[in-house]
This record gives sequence, C-alpha cells and structure tokens, in this order.
Amino acid sequence: MDDALSAEAEMVQERPGRLREFWFYFRENRGAVIGLWIFAIFAFLAFFGPLIAPHDATNQFREATLQPPVWQDGGTWTHILGTDPLGRDMLSRLIVGARYSFFVGVVVVSIAATGGIIIGLIAGFSPKWADSIIMRVMDIVLAFPSLLLALVLVAILGPSLTNAMIAIAIVLQPHYVRLTRASVLSELQKDYVVSARVAGAGIFRLMFVTVLPNCLAPIIVQAALSFSTAILDAAALGFLGMGAQPPTPEWGTMLAEAREFILRAWWVVTFPGLAILVTVLAINLMGDGLRDALDPKLKRS
Repeated sequence: MDDALSAEAEMVQERPGRLREFWFYFRENRGAVIGLWIFAIFAFLAFFGPLIAPHDATNQFREATLQPPVWQDGGTWTHILGTDPLGRDMLSRLIVGARYSFFVGVVVVSIAATGGIIIGLIAGFSPKWADSIIMRVMDIVLAFPSLLLALVLVAILGPSLTNAMIAIAIVLQPHYVRLTRASVLSELQKDYVVSARVAGAGIFRLMFVTVLPNCLAPIIVQAALSFSTAILDAAALGFLGMGAQPPTPEWGTMLAEAREFILRAWWVVTFPGLAILVTVLAINLMGDGLRDALDPKLKRS
C-alpha cells in the first residue's frame, strides 16, 4: 500500500517537472511563442467574437455599401475596416468568422484524430494480412488530391459547413492512421509492452493504457498542423461555394462573395485573406514549437 502511494506521489511530482521541461523547450522557438499568442487571440475571438464585434455580422447598412477603411478617403470610424458589397461591417464579419474557422478546426481534428488513432491502433495490433488491408485502403485515400477528394465528398453530401467538416475529416484521417500505426509498431518492441503482456494485460488495456500514451507526442504535433489544414480546406471549399453558405461570415465564403469586386474594393478580399494567412501561419509556427518540445531527438540537439 505504501509503495503504491509513494509511486503515485512521484507521478504527481513528475507532471509539473514535465510541464516545465516542455515550456523550456517550447519557448526556445520564438516563432512558436508568437504563434501561441496569436492562436490565443484567435481562440478568444472565437469564444467571445459576437460580444466584441461592433455590429451584427449580418446587419446590412445599405447607405454604406463598399465603404473603404477608415484611413482612406470616404472611410469612417463607424466601419473601421470598411463594408462589403451589401453594406455589412467587415471588422464584425472577420471577428465573428473566427468562430466558424475555430469550430471547423476543432471538429475536424477531433473526428480525424479519434478515428485515425483507433484505426491505427487496430492496424498496429492486427495480423499482417489485416494490417495490409487497412493500410492499402489508407494509401488509396491518400492517392487523391486532398482538396479534390473533399470537393467530391461535399458534392455527394451537399454543400454546407457540416458536410465540409465531415469531408475534410475523412481526407485527413489517413495521416493519423499511418502515424499511429508507425508509433505503435515501434513501441511494441519495447520491454514495457512485453512486461505488460506477461503480466496478463488484455488487448484493449495494451492499446489504450500501455501503448497509446507513449505515441501521443507525434499525434499532438500532427493535430496542430491538421488544425491549420482544416481551416485552409474549409476556406477553399467556402470559396468554391461548397462549404459554408451565405450569409455565414466564414472567411472563405467572404472571399467568394467579394471576388468580383477585387478591383473596385481591395479591402473586401484582402482582409479575409490576411485573416486566413495570419491564423494558419501562427498555428504552423506553434506546431513547429510543439515538435521541438516533444521530440526527444530535437531536445538533445
């Protein structure tokens, strides 16, 4: 009993130490820290955007259609970043649009990672013939261009933000399957797994309790990078009219609505594009920092 309590106490003491070690290596990458701060602002806007936005994102000010930003002639402080062709406030739509992009990233990564991890675990623990079948199916999915496959799936399911998220999650899932399977196969050769098997651990305990926690580091990095990919793909589908539908203030949909005004009103295209660029770049920088902090080989270097 005392041994069990002391072991538990040691684990509790190790967690803060691991967190400090993670933060030490993460903050060495200044780009990752900047990306983390930008991502924190992005998440804050996603949760509180409608409360912060100066106007309703769908409210149309007909007397102020295509009004330029405040620093150009004709701009006003009422619409700091100008208005779109229907007179809707650009700043409000960008702020509220962060919620849809964040929601897309969270849902897509959750679905893709959950399904991919489970299938990858099954492939890693399966006999060779079953493993081969699973991986050949994943190879077939990866053989298609990701955006094209997502476009086909959305065309079958119907254009909507929900169907776009499902399609993107299916497209991203093979990456998690391959990554999880590779990590599982490397872990199965280690002594602690052999010891757990000798101790009589069942297959599900081996999968989810013994092996999976030791495979999470590369999966976490992949999840961060998939978050940015999901935002990009959702914006691309929205731009093609197969994602979120008007008047939803999703950044890709905003680009699609404004493309015919690109020469007359540069701001209606530039600001949504910059929002996508900055957000995706920040998440990618943060993903690089996670990789540096979680990869033991990079720590030693």
